[in-house]
Amino acid sequence: MPRHNTALVRGTFAVTAALADLGAIVATSVATGFAYHWALYADFAPLESFLQVGFIIGLLVLVPNVSRNVYALSKYLSFQGHIGRMFMHWNIAFLSALALGFMTKTSAIFSRGTVLAFYLCGFAVLTLTRLVLTRVVRAGSMSGAVSARRIFLVGLEDDIQAFSARYRPWEMGVQVVASVVLRKERENLRDDLALAAASARMLRPDDVFILAPWSQQEVIDAAVEAFLRVPAAIHLGPERVLDRFGDAQISHMGPVSSLNLVRKPLTMLEILQKRAVDMLLAGFALVILAPIFALVAFAIKLESQGPVFFKQRRYGFNQEPFRIFKFRSMNVMEDGSAFRQASVGDVRITRVGRLLRRTNLDELPQLFNVLLGDMSLVGPRPHALAHDQQFDAKIALYARRHNVMPGITGWAQVNGFRGDTSTVDKMHNRVRCDLYYIDNWSMWLDVRILFLTVFSKKAYRNAA
Repeated sequence: MPRHNTALVRGTFAVTAALADLGAIVATSVATGFAYHWALYADFAPLESFLQVGFIIGLLVLVPNVSRNVYALSKYLSFQGHIGRMFMHWNIAFLSALALGFMTKTSAIFSRGTVLAFYLCGFAVLTLTRLVLTRVVRAGSMSGAVSARRIFLVGLEDDIQAFSARYRPWEMGVQVVASVVLRKERENLRDDLALAAASARMLRPDDVFILAPWSQQEVIDAAVEAFLRVPAAIHLGPERVLDRFGDAQISHMGPVSSLNLVRKPLTMLEILQKRAVDMLLAGFALVILAPIFALVAFAIKLESQGPVFFKQRRYGFNQEPFRIFKFRSMNVMEDGSAFRQASVGDVRITRVGRLLRRTNLDELPQLFNVLLGDMSLVGPRPHALAHDQQFDAKIALYARRHNVMPGITGWAQVNGFRGDTSTVDKMHNRVRCDLYYIDNWSMWLDVRILFLTVFSKKAYRNAA
């Protein structure tokens, strides 16, 4: 029974993947505990304690993964997304285990070195386990040995060919068991669908895809009615619009059903999460950097007359204007339409300002903007109003950058796109990165950008 076999394969793989994660975590807990105690104390700690800790954290990792169907065979056709999910689940599991140990007064029996070694090695081994499983599944799907789903295609010939050419289902671990072409003459529609439904009952696919333009309601209604008698999931094939909006989903507002093409950039929970991290890190950074602020302020006042801070109007979230703070690096205070971007060798830049701009220290006062709620630590960099007005008319979706809060650093900056924006091509590269950030935001992406901003040379390349 083909359909039962694929269901058995998927179920077996899900169990295997879950056990692989659990085994990797327990084995790492035991190995790191033994290695640490042997290296420092030349003895072995009790095996039971490390088994218990590994098993508890393993279960805390497995539960959210199982609830979100992470162990589905289709999720292992690509490694994309696994690291972000693992990082979040691993940290939540570890913090939960530490809290449980504190409440039960059992955390004292484990040294800090053991806990740290387990945390670092456990995540590395878990990542390697997922990577190996992904490679195995990917290789199996390419060779045809593993099928995540068995699908049955029915529709007009041009639509079936376009579907196969566009999505290449065999490369996704999906096996096309049959493709039935419907004749264009409507008088033959019922007979064609009856034959297709009979074939589907014999082949027992997991899914049936009806491939016809959404405007041909008569064909779609007849096909759905015919395949309702087949024990398979029925899908209406994707229109071209869904290629552009990959996250489109059916939305319900009372009796109204709609195709939701684009969701809000961030949910309320994600906004609160991002804001909490911004407040915490920005406040901590201002305390730590207070001596540097004092030294820079003294150097600016010592060299030239004028204020320490330069304030300039920028567009923020939803294109609402705000004033951005910077250490003054020029002997002018240009704003609005009179603004002229700094260039290499610009005579307006002071000696102290040149050092500040080269080291990006002039950007540090924007931490105040973060605390005020005008900016975030990570997001699309806000540009001068003159630039926004200039490029909004030349670059498609340029204004969409303002759908999230602007940031001190962003995906464009860590990819080397900063400094000179004098041409449309240079700005286009920034916009492309900014839109990628909006469409793929996660807390893990923010952490990655902050890390690269501090440690990657690309984040400072091309600074004017």
